[in-house]
Amino acid sequence: MIVEAAAAVFDELGYEGASTTEILARSGVTRGALYFHFPSKEAIADAVVAAQAEALVPPQHKVRLQSTIDLTMDYAHRLRHDAVARAAVRLSVEQASYRRPGITPYQGPGEVIRHLLRQAAEKGELLASADPDEVTDLIVGAFTGIQLLSHVYGKRRDLPHRVAALWKYLLPALAIPGLLPHLVADPERGTAAYSARPLAGPAFPALDEVLDHGTLDHEALEADVLATEALDTRPPVREPRRSGPVARARALP
Repeated sequence: MIVEAAAAVFDELGYEGASTTEILARSGVTRGALYFHFPSKEAIADAVVAAQAEALVPPQHKVRLQSTIDLTMDYAHRLRHDAVARAAVRLSVEQASYRRPGITPYQGPGEVIRHLLRQAAEKGELLASADPDEVTDLIVGAFTGIQLLSHVYGKRRDLPHRVAALWKYLLPALAIPGLLPHLVADPERGTAAYSARPLAGPAFPALDEVLDHGTLDHEALEADVLATEALDTRPPVREPRRSGPVARARALP
């Protein structure tokens, strides 16, 4: 309760503008109870950032590149609906007033993505030219800028579409050709119900088989793509809604 209330205050006012008095008013707890759990405002902010880091659990797909996509889609969904996620992002940006010694902004998400991409490389999902460390820095940097622009233009309402567009143009430079048609970067991927859908199904028997062996057989996978292309009924990647800066500014409340 305290962390959620504090997150709402940090999200709205930032670290400098937030006060323990406001956090107390939002949480409904006594000052004694607050300081029993958190000795300072900085400790409360640390708890908000930690809570968001604990939520960065990637979906367990056999295809680790799909897990990476879904992680970013889920994060985009959280930034729209979860004050803790938004507050953690704002606290990470406001390094002048809130600093965590030894912790680099976005380090947590970056490490999760780096681990997934290294697994993807080991399983043969990535092109030989795709370096997991470089790609991680690119994804984290691009996502940071995209979410910031989405926030400025429309309170992140179009963030999932912007992230889908990022993957639309990034995936051809990352995934092996045989895997590329099977990857899904739909804007709705961040919702719990959609993320629960399996990547492979009856229409992808060879894909299931090669993944069960832990590595990708490129020839078998590419043959499977050709044989099942017409049966792929999953939603295609949707392009983000296009509107100019003026139109997006008018949409702001």
